[in-house]
Amino acid sequence: MMHRVDPPSSAAPSAEIADILQRIIEQRQIRLREATTGSGELPVLRTGEVRTVEDNAFLAALHGHRGRAIIAEVKMGSPRLGSLVGRIDPEVQAVAYAAHGAAALSVVVEPDFFAGSYELLAQCRSASGLPAIAKDFVVDPLQLWWAKRASADAVLLIAALYDRQELIDYAGMARYLGLVPLVEVHSVADVEKLAGERWELVGVNNRDLRTFEVSLNHSESLVSRLPKGALRVAESGLKGRTEIARLADAGFDAFLIGESLLLAPDPGAKLEELLR
Repeated sequence: MMHRVDPPSSAAPSAEIADILQRIIEQRQIRLREATTGSGELPVLRTGEVRTVEDNAFLAALHGHRGRAIIAEVKMGSPRLGSLVGRIDPEVQAVAYAAHGAAALSVVVEPDFFAGSYELLAQCRSASGLPAIAKDFVVDPLQLWWAKRASADAVLLIAALYDRQELIDYAGMARYLGLVPLVEVHSVADVEKLAGERWELVGVNNRDLRTFEVSLNHSESLVSRLPKGALRVAESGLKGRTEIARLADAGFDAFLIGESLLLAPDPGAKLEELLR
């Protein structure tokens, strides 16, 4: 029997989170209500085992390039950049990433503020052949199912959106579908939610979601607090080889890079520069 899994009870963000993030979450919840109206029975998502390099291509790719693994991003817009529709060809971009040394692909799938979709993810993953992470603002288990159906290998979970048990629940449901969760943290409070559990991937976002300001000092200040055994991913604000080398020296294993590749005149050449 197939049934809808109820989302954890307090998936809405706290008052501390930025107004823009609050609006994104509210709109995501509206979209999800529309999508599930009359949709019938949906799959039960139980708790799966921690993913390994043997059973997850995204995790294997980062391990294989550890210390210089670049997760190259495709997104079709953002609140800060505006629309990139018509300015980049997402499939061409993804193919260029694969040809020039990216370990994996990140695709922003949120539709209203980032002009994304799960169809975009499926197209880019198919065109590039790279394992891919679905970057969404996950507030319902249905989004995990959408990611799996779009051939994602991983899914982003923003720790600030959940309490500790909710985060554990979402990670377990992602694993049940074969997805590896990349848990994004930005504060000591976020990191504390991870205590006592095994995690495959933990990312530090250098961009403060409350102010959108970026500081690499943020990653450096949190790296020693991240869970032992998890691959460490630095996110946002990485523009050149100097920043990557700096954070690799600090202990990061992988680097999620978006705007500097998306806006580069030659994304392949830019990627090669970052990997030198």
